[in-house]
Parts: sequence; C-alpha cells; structure tokens
Amino acid sequence: MTEDQVQIRELVRRIARERVAPRAAEIDRTAEYPQDMFDLLRELGLFALPFPEAYGGSNSMVSSCLAIEELGRACYNTAYLLLLQWVPFGAILAGGTQEQRERFLPRLAAGELRGAISSTEPQSGSDVAGIRTRAAEVPGGFRLTGSKIWCTNSHIADFVLVAARVGDEKGKGSGSIGLFIVERGTPGFVVGRREDKMGARGVPACALFLDDAFVPSENVLGEPGKGFKLVMETFNKSRPLIGARGVGLAQGATDLAREFVQNRQAFGQRVSDFQGVRWMLADMAMQTEAARNLVYKAAAMVDAGVSLEQLASIAAMSKCFATDAAMKVATDAVQLFGAAGISNEYPINRYFRDAKVLQIVEGTNQIQRNIIADRLLGRGAR
Repeated sequence: MTEDQVQIRELVRRIARERVAPRAAEIDRTAEYPQDMFDLLRELGLFALPFPEAYGGSNSMVSSCLAIEELGRACYNTAYLLLLQWVPFGAILAGGTQEQRERFLPRLAAGELRGAISSTEPQSGSDVAGIRTRAAEVPGGFRLTGSKIWCTNSHIADFVLVAARVGDEKGKGSGSIGLFIVERGTPGFVVGRREDKMGARGVPACALFLDDAFVPSENVLGEPGKGFKLVMETFNKSRPLIGARGVGLAQGATDLAREFVQNRQAFGQRVSDFQGVRWMLADMAMQTEAARNLVYKAAAMVDAGVSLEQLASIAAMSKCFATDAAMKVATDAVQLFGAAGISNEYPINRYFRDAKVLQIVEGTNQIQRNIIADRLLGRGAR
C-alpha cells in the first residue's frame, strides 16, 4: 500500500472502532436508515474516494476497498452506504454526457445527492438481459412502464438509474437494454414498501413501479438500447467492493470469536486452548486472508485500467470467494460462541445474517461462477 492508502485505512479503522461500532447493533435491531452514519461519511469526505481528483477523490479502487473493509468489520450497513453512493456515480462517470456528469457527480461526491440503481425484476433476478420493463420512445424522451424489486436505497434516493428494454414487445436480448435516470417525484414513478430483510437491515430495499413515467432525453444514460454493456461494466467494476465487504465481515467475525474464546473457561482451561478451537480459528484466518488478497488483486486491476474482458473473471472471483468465505467464517464464529451465538444479545449472529445476504446481492455467487466458467471454457449453451 502507498502511504496515502495506509493513512486512509488507519483513519477509517479508528472511526469505525470509535464511532461506528457503538451504533451497529441498534441499526440492525431497529432497521432504521442510519442518517447519522451517512452524515459521518459525508463529513469525512469518503463519498468521493474512488473517483477522479476533480471530484475530490483518490481515483483508487484499492483505497475504496480499504474503507469498505474497515467499516464492514464493525457495521455492514455503514459500509453499504458508501457502495450505494459509488455505483450510480460510477455508471454516470462511465456512460454519462458531460452535462449529466456536471449535474450529478459533484453533488454525489459531496453527499448532497443520493442515488440508486435498479435492474432486478420479479421474473428475472440476476438476468439483466431478461428485463421486461419497457421504455417507449416519445417526443422529447421515453415513457417507462414496468416494475422492479429489491432496489436498495430507493426510499431515500434523489434519482434511480433504471434499466429498461427499449422499443416494443418484440425487442429481445441484451442489445436493447437502456439505462434511464428517473428522478424522485416523476409522475408515474412510485417507490413501494420496504422489504423486511434477514440482514443488511439498516439500508432498505423497495419495489419500484413505473406507469408511463416520462424520462426526458437529457436523462438517458448512454446510447438508448446499449445500456446492457454499461450495467455490466458498472457491476464488474463494483465487484471488488462487494468482496471487500465480505473481507471486512469475515475479519470482524474472526475478531469477535477470538475474543470470546479467549475469555471463556471450560473443563478447567480456556476455550482457546483446545486444539479443535485453535484449528477453527486458524482456518478462519486463512480464508479471510486469501479473500483479502484476491479482492485487492481485483481492485489493483481496476486501478491499472485493464480491459473489462480481463477484469470480468477476476472481479467475479473476488466477489464470489470473499462472500463465500464470509459465510463460512461467520458460520464457524457462531459455532465458537455456542449457545450465545444464537442470542440477539451477542453481535455475532448479525455477521452471520449479513454474510448470507452478500452471497446473493450484486449478482448471486452462482452467476459469478458462470462468469468464471465462461472465461475458462467459453460460453455454454443457454
């Protein structure tokens, strides 16, 4: 790491320990949006971190993963606030016009605007190419009709990047997907109820309903009908950040389990002196460190500007391996806590629930395995 990256890590680690960790359990318990944590991240200037210096950032995916990891050790939900700001920022930076960049990016970087991105639909899940929401071209723009699910941050977002199929009902395949900036208050655009989630409870996910919602031409992101590539580019570049959430969660679960077994007695000795317990913790440390190295390799490739074709497989590996590791480590941590592990009085069950969420969101780990296999073997029959 560079000296700047070390400083970022140490700053965020201290803030996570002193100001974020004391709030983590309450955020999970109440499932209320942590506005105080958003304000803290804005105060620290972290929303601009991955982006060019023109927006106040470090232009470093490695630095961004460090911040996500350190926050994730203490509170999944607070770490998630960064990612939710970064994904729409990255999409507009990659595919937006100069006017769109000037209108949205400085305010996103400053935490003055909040965004969201929505591709998931009830019938298609991770299948972006299977989107049914329609965008019909009309004078001055497009009218969107359809529904979405699991749109995180949409309850508070000032705009949502909505993926929709351009054209009539005959339009098929990924080539006809468009990405549209739908602003809050647009007639015909309704945010539905919040999901009652198992994990990631502090940042709500909602359904979206679009009934002939008009999007002006200046809010079309990229070339109409070519949004699939932009969505995939956005997801590919964000996957190391998802992996970093897994690393942070695994490290946090390991920290808690280590402290717990060192302070418990059984059969006349410390629990941490039993060889079986020591081996479990050794495996947890190995899995976490392996995930960390894969995540930061992927992040470094983003910083190096490698092609999307080169990045896709490693990015998928980093997301899949790190979140699977988080689930395995959190499961073993709960086991080491014994009966206390299933009590809400102890934080470890929160890590377990949040880890399960990570295996599913931002492209399920089965989808990540498909991406890796396609790179190894070529695309299989669909």
